[in-house]
Amino acid sequence: ALLCDLDCRLQHAGGHSSGVAQSQTQTLMSPSEPATPSLSALPPSGHSLQEAEKGHSLWQDAWYRLRKNRMAVLGGVFILIMGLASLIGPAIVTHGYQEQNLELRESPPSSEHWLGTDKLGRDLLARVLYGGRISLTVGLVATAVSLTIGVLYGTLAGFCGGKVDAVMMRLVDILYALPFTIFVILLMVFFGRDIRLMFLAIGAVEWLTMARIVRGQVLSLRKQEFIEACIALGLPLHRIILRHLAPNVLGPVIVYSTLTIPAVMLLEAFLSFLGLGVQEPMCSWGSLIKEGAEIMEEAPWLLIFPGSLFAMTLFSLNFLGDGLRDALDPRASKD
Repeated sequence: ALLCDLDCRLQHAGGHSSGVAQSQTQTLMSPSEPATPSLSALPPSGHSLQEAEKGHSLWQDAWYRLRKNRMAVLGGVFILIMGLASLIGPAIVTHGYQEQNLELRESPPSSEHWLGTDKLGRDLLARVLYGGRISLTVGLVATAVSLTIGVLYGTLAGFCGGKVDAVMMRLVDILYALPFTIFVILLMVFFGRDIRLMFLAIGAVEWLTMARIVRGQVLSLRKQEFIEACIALGLPLHRIILRHLAPNVLGPVIVYSTLTIPAVMLLEAFLSFLGLGVQEPMCSWGSLIKEGAEIMEEAPWLLIFPGSLFAMTLFSLNFLGDGLRDALDPRASKD
C-alpha cells in the first residue's frame, strides 16, 4: 500500500511539471515580437537587385548628356528647321523658284518678294529654300558615302595592322597625292552631269581623311585590355568591330562628319562655279552665293541672305558636332 501511494504521488508530480514545461514552451513560441519570415517568403535576390538598380545603355546616357548642352540643342533645332523649310517651303511659297519676271529683276525686298529678286526677276525666297534642299541633300548623301567607305576601310587597316595596314595606307597616300577636284571633274565629264552622280563622286573622294581618323583611333584601341580579352575569347571580327570598336570611335567620326557636310557644300559650290555642279534652272546655296558675289554692289541682298543661311548652318553643325562628341564618348564620366 505504501508503494502504491508513493507511485501515485510521483505520477502526479511528473504530470504537473510536464504541464508547466508545456505552458512555458507555448509562451516562448508566441512572443510579442513578430517572428522572422521563412526563406520561401523572401523575393529572389536577382529580382530585388534588378529593381534596385536599372542599367542605362550608351544611347540613353548620350541623350541625357546631349540635352544638357544648350548650344548643341539649338544647333540641332536650327538644322531641323532648315531641313523642314527646305523640304516643304518651295511648295508653300507663291512664286516658283524658276518663275521669271524681267520687269522686277534685282528688286529689293518687298511685301510681294520678301527677300527680293535676282537678275532674272526670280523670287529669292523660293530659290533660297530650293537651294537649301539641294545643298543639304548633297552634303548628307556625299557625307554618308564617305562615312561608309572611310569607316570600313580605316577599321580594317587599323585592326589588321602589319603589312595589311601598310599596303592599305600607302594606297590612301597615293590617292591623297591626286587632285581630288580633277578626279571629280573627270567623273562628271565621262559619266555625265547628273546630280545623283555628283553625290557619289564627291563622296568617293572625301573618305580619305575619315579613313585616317578611324585608323588612328583603332590603332590606339586594339592594344587595350578589353580588345585583347575579346580576341582571347575567340569573338568574331564583325562582333569586335561593331560591339567594342565602333562605340569608341563614334565620337570623332560624328564630329568629322559634321565638318564634312559644309566642306562638301563648298566643293559643290566650286563645281557650280566651273559649270560642272548644279545646272540651271536648279540652284544651290553655293550657286546663289556665286551669283550674288557677281553683282554684290548693285544688289547686296543676293549675297547676304544665302550667305547668312550658309554661315548659320555651318555654325549649327559645329555646335552639334561638339555636343555629340561629348555625349557619344563612352569613356566620359556618367553624371
